[in-house]
Amino acid sequence: MHTASHPMASAGYGKRSAAGQPAPSADDFALLPGREAAVAGFIDRLPDGADISVKALAKVMEYGQCALRTALNFLERAGHLLRRREFLVGTGGGRWVTRTWFSRAARSDDSWGAGVDAGAPGTEAATVAAPDRAPLAGSAPGPATVAAPGTRAGRSRGYLVLASVGRRCPALSLSAADCAALEALAAEWFVRGAGEEDVLRALTDGLPAPVHHPAGLVRSRLTAKLPPEPADMPVVSHRVAPAMVECGTCRAPGQPEAFLDGECGACRGGGTPVRHPAALPLDRVRALAAEARSAAVRE
Repeated sequence: MHTASHPMASAGYGKRSAAGQPAPSADDFALLPGREAAVAGFIDRLPDGADISVKALAKVMEYGQCALRTALNFLERAGHLLRRREFLVGTGGGRWVTRTWFSRAARSDDSWGAGVDAGAPGTEAATVAAPDRAPLAGSAPGPATVAAPGTRAGRSRGYLVLASVGRRCPALSLSAADCAALEALAAEWFVRGAGEEDVLRALTDGLPAPVHHPAGLVRSRLTAKLPPEPADMPVVSHRVAPAMVECGTCRAPGQPEAFLDGECGACRGGGTPVRHPAALPLDRVRALAAEARSAAVRE
């Protein structure tokens, strides 16, 4: 099984290696069953951004999709894999996406936060491209997502402008976790036509002395000083819904804190697993549509 030619996922998705891992060794997955150890070893050798979906792995490994799905669920329960489902809302509607982290060393649910890039799992805001807007006076236009010199590609404009506040005003220096938690609020400014300089000026002008809680003050100003919506701005949402986790057994979605080792409470023995209703048969759909049309004609 060669990893050099393994397909890569779309930008922003695929495998992400957790930070703070030990150096690789021959005994990394020695305590896992044979199949799971082979899958874990293969994923570990893949570069970040590689497609580690069941379908992609089935094309290059000797296991089928069912076996690989079972193996990945096992690795998630064992603490080597973390999968987070997020619902992104943009101008074209909403869609579910999955973000995946891999750790060579097994991690508990509580310890994943320290090894996930850009803060705790689920706090990294997915970026939805905003439509082009005319900037406010004195500001410069820019893309919804930029890669500034010395920063990791793919950081949102909101994250980058918040990370730069401390350089202009040290009293407002924010941590990486603060920037990730507040970037959605900053992104709303760009949606409404503001530029980076507008945000920085609103956050740093007329500061109290001393500043006791930088993150709280930034949150307050981002909300209180938010520019009005342009008159021609369509009523759409560009916000990212809270991260959701999907149960590895019954596939039921829920909040991250309700899951343990990748399973919901029902599948761990706390009740009946959630079963989603099956889709209506095609003939039933047609019959219901005919009834609706008949009722409309009668009216």
